[in-house]
Amino acid sequence: MLAVDANVLVRFLTADDAKQAQRALALIRDTPIWVAKTVLLETQWVLHSLYGFGAERVATSLEGLLGLPNVFVEDPQSVQRALSWFAAGLDFADAVHLASRGGSEAFVTFDANFRKRAGRLTKVPVRAP
Repeated sequence: MLAVDANVLVRFLTADDAKQAQRALALIRDTPIWVAKTVLLETQWVLHSLYGFGAERVATSLEGLLGLPNVFVEDPQSVQRALSWFAAGLDFADAVHLASRGGSEAFVTFDANFRKRAGRLTKVPVRAP
């Protein structure tokens, strides 16, 4: 198994550089790969900020990637939960942080908008300090 960087995933998902996209495709097709949550965070940021992907397109792209047989992701349950919250309107980084909270009783943040959105989408207590 090989761990990959966000740039490999971006090449695979955008095919913006034909040679690198072919190499990324071959790697993902032929080799089990490991994707860390931090790599997903960076990939989402790049797809949104540099390629103009909207939230729905990012979520669909990442879900498709993570559904491939050779792709293994860190903490798959938390990542899937984060992707569903992201698709429903949470910021992706916030969704990953919230989904990765472990067994804590609540998630604490100064971000009032995050608390409000999370309160509508999850049963996880998100509160101010």
